[in-house]
Order: sequence, then structure tokens, then C-alpha cells
Amino acid sequence: MPFTRRRFLTTSALAAPFILPSGLRAQGPSKKLAHAAIGINGQAASDIAALMESGRLEVVAIADVDKRNHASAKERFPKATIYQDWRELFEKEAGRIDSVNVTVPDHMHGVVAMTALNLKKHVYCQKPLTHTVGEARALQMAAQKAGVVTQMGNQIHSSSEYRSAAKLVQDGAIGKVKEVHCWSGARFPQEIRPGGADAVPEGLNWDHWLGVAPERPYKDSIYHPFNWRGWQDFGGGAIGDFGCHIMDTPFKALGLTAPLSVECTGAEEAWIKTPSRFQESWPAWEVFRYEFPGTPLTAGPTMPLYWSDGGQLPTGEALEVFKGSQIPPNGALFIGTEGSLMIVHYGARPYLFPEEKNKQFRKTPPVPGNPQEHYTSFVLSCLGEGKTTDHFDYAAPLAEAALLGTIAVRQPNKKLLWEAPALSFKDNAAATALVQPKIRDGWKVAGI
Repeated sequence: MPFTRRRFLTTSALAAPFILPSGLRAQGPSKKLAHAAIGINGQAASDIAALMESGRLEVVAIADVDKRNHASAKERFPKATIYQDWRELFEKEAGRIDSVNVTVPDHMHGVVAMTALNLKKHVYCQKPLTHTVGEARALQMAAQKAGVVTQMGNQIHSSSEYRSAAKLVQDGAIGKVKEVHCWSGARFPQEIRPGGADAVPEGLNWDHWLGVAPERPYKDSIYHPFNWRGWQDFGGGAIGDFGCHIMDTPFKALGLTAPLSVECTGAEEAWIKTPSRFQESWPAWEVFRYEFPGTPLTAGPTMPLYWSDGGQLPTGEALEVFKGSQIPPNGALFIGTEGSLMIVHYGARPYLFPEEKNKQFRKTPPVPGNPQEHYTSFVLSCLGEGKTTDHFDYAAPLAEAALLGTIAVRQPNKKLLWEAPALSFKDNAAATALVQPKIRDGWKVAGI
């Protein structure tokens, strides 16, 4: 029977509940982390709620640049002190907080997280960890120096589906891996920057929202609260948003390190031909080819990884694997010497090709896991009761790889040779200039 997404989701969804570790059940709500939340709305609200599921964390301080979010925050956390400026929070609360979550637009991840690390606070920071490659490397080094617990907000990293996929590859279910295809249907295209300015809503500190980014006028519904992902000053487009999710299993399963090269082999033509968009926004779609050093689990000394987004689906040998079956809108495909494995993003067990292999896999239980465990393990680790798996030593190289795509797309159809130890591209000063962040005066912090 041909593979379809509907069939995949209806026949392979997992129902494994998340079970709290016995240590947590035994100790109960004894010691709690004194926690500060940077950001309170949207994904930030979800992060805080999930962190509190452990019963071992108390939110004592909150910072959000938009005062329109403060009333609901105070209702949820009546004992918490609420600030509009995260810098004031750190200044006044550093002596009583243990941990911080950073759930704000990408361009502010680096300076907020670095400030917390400089104060030796445990940090949970949403993906893609940072806005630039240089910031990711800086956070990794600062976390090592601080000796604190860290976790990137890549919750699906802890899911049963992704863990099961990684184990299958590591157990040799498809032989040695020849290549990997990753794709996402996400798209965050923007046109040219709009002219004029709108009145800043009462309660929003627009200068603080811009933070490290260059000044620009406020425009209704263009940047805040969500569309910032489509602008280069604030987000990384589709690969910035989904790269750390979908590349995660290949990194984990194969033990990938820094790529040797990255090339944008295609992007929305209208975007490339419009200089004003080329310097400001991201295209509606893009395709990349990475070359990674081989590992003991790959078929050769190097391994290609392909990324596509905006509705562009895998091509080449991947199409032979699917053989006319419907390709899900988001996923990763490992092509091995003895078969192939696909992981859908998100909510279904791994699928093995050919069909006979998948039937055999059904007889084995999945690896336990749940996205909630990602949050709970952070809290417990901060209390000395475990270790995180998406700590910055793992997360930073993964984020670096995804963020290299945001550099390559600005030099399309040019193979960029990445020299990871030096944080530079060989013989390409223009690309190297995009590695380090440009931080507006008044917003710099030590370490970045």
C-alpha cells in the first residue's frame, strides 16, 4: 500500500505518557527554583506553563516590553515582580533568581541569555538559540565558563518519535547513511520595508523591542508581535524558525559537527532580483546543500545534507525512495545503504522504507519520551537531579549550522567554505561579516 501522510499519522501516532522521574515524585515540592521569565506572551506563556509542570519552579520576576501583557501576567503570577526592561530585572533581581527562560524574538536571544550567563544563572533559551552564528558560539563558551545548566527550547528533541528515529539510525536499521534531506513548508516572505510610521501602541516600548537592532519606525502588524520572523534584523526566516527542529534528529543520530561548506542552490527569483528585499527580508522559499564531515555512521568521508522550505520538497534520490507516495509538508529523510528512514515533523513514529522494514520495526517498542520532559529535565537538572540533553554544547553547533543558511542565501549559488574554528568563510569577507552580530549602541553586553 503506498505511503500517505494520513495513513502515517493514523497508524503510527504514539500514546506513551510522560512519567515524572521517581526522584521528583519522592521528594515532592521541597526546593524550588526562583525563576525569571523574559517574555510572557505567546510561546513565552507556553514555556512558562511547561516549566511549572514540574512543581519545582516558582516565577518570581517577569520582563516584557509590552505593558499590555502585564495585567494577565500579574493575574497568573501575583507574587512576581514585573518589569518592562529585562536589564532592570537582572539588576534588581540577580540576588534572588536561580534560572531564566528567554522567549523573545531571535535578535534579542544573545544579549539576554549572555547577561544571565554572566550572572551564573541557569538558562532555558528558545530555538534557534541566537540570531547569528557568532552569538551561538559565544553562548556556548560562556555557559562552559559559568558552569550552569542550559537547555535550548527545541522541545521535540525529547520526544519519543525523534529519540526512536535516532536510535534506529544508530542501530544500523538502514545501514550507513549516504545523505539526508530536511524540508519545511514554512515561509515568512516580506516585501520591501514599508514607508512612514504608525503610532506606537500605548504600553509598548518600541525602542526596547528593537533592542540590539537598528532603529526603524513602528508599523502596525509588520513586526510585533509575530511577523518579525520575516525580517533579517529580527529573525531567520523559515530555516531560522524550523532548522533547529528538523535538523536536530540528523545531528543527534549521526553525531554531526560543523559543516565544511554550505551553498544556497536556489531561492525565490523575485526576491533575488529585488535589492531592497534582498537586504531586508527573506525569500518565500530557499534550497541549501550542506557538506558535513563523515562520522562512523555515514557511508563516506563527507555527507551531504539538503534543506528546502517554503513548499519546496526533496528531489533527486529522495523521490525514488518515496516512489510517488505523498511527501509530508515537514520532515527529514535519511537515505542509507540498506534502506531509508523518514521522520515527520511532528507527531508520528519514524517510517522505514521499504515497507517490509517498517513492519518489522512495529514489533519493537518506541524509545520513551515526551516534549514535556524537555522542560522538566531542565528544572530537575538545575536542582542537581539530572542532566539536560539539549544543553548549549549540543545546541550551539546545531544552531550554527541552521544559521549558516541565513548567510548563504544572501550569496546565492556560491559555495561557501566554512572554517569553523576561526568563525569565518575561506576567501569570502562579505559572508564572514555576517557571522558576528551588529549591536546597536547602548545594548552591548560583555561576551558578545
